[in-house]
Amino acid sequence: MCYAKSGEASPHFPKPRGLDITEQHSYASLVFTGLIEEVGKVVAVRESNHGAQLQIAAPRIAKKTRGGDSITVNGCCLTLTSRAGDRLTFDLLEETIARTNLKKLRQKESVNLERALQARGRLGGHFVQGHIDCESPIFAFDKEGADFRLEIELPSEFAHYVACKGSIALNGISLTVADVFPKSFVVWIIPYTKRHTNLNHVQPGDLVNVEFDILAKYVERMLSRYPKI
Repeated sequence: MCYAKSGEASPHFPKPRGLDITEQHSYASLVFTGLIEEVGKVVAVRESNHGAQLQIAAPRIAKKTRGGDSITVNGCCLTLTSRAGDRLTFDLLEETIARTNLKKLRQKESVNLERALQARGRLGGHFVQGHIDCESPIFAFDKEGADFRLEIELPSEFAHYVACKGSIALNGISLTVADVFPKSFVVWIIPYTKRHTNLNHVQPGDLVNVEFDILAKYVERMLSRYPKI
């Protein structure tokens, strides 16, 4: 990763100076599908007054974007602040740095990119908001037959959001939960998904961004009004 301050390079993001809970968007009108459009490459990360600035090379989608667009980077919804050629630049708030795996990015590292769904677009995955709930480590990533078994740690505070055959987003990828265990869950990855996302470069111990299904959160919220149910 190329991290710069006063013209000097540093191998790490700035340490968060406290969480800034300010949202980067009005999310009411935004939705993503979890179908990755492009795997971009990190060009640079630089410190800013409120966190950091991230620059990504995205030759496939860059010309289709403009400043102010919402794009998920590893599943995290960010606002495009500027574009120069195939280079996309985003501002990262301290909350974003603290909560997601974007703080681990290094120069030339691969990131999953998806633009917000247009009103006339097809919803091929599931409703993804770009709100990262947590980052979790990969327990195992093994080839079994033609496909790949990916097992992720399941934090106890979020375990009730995960159901077998339910939807989940990992690094912005819409996936189906195959198995749920007390401390982990499993999804299966087909070769096409592995080749066309940054899962092609992950290994056990790496952190992935996790967004749990919004439907489960709404159900939880509604049931909280009826404690006797």
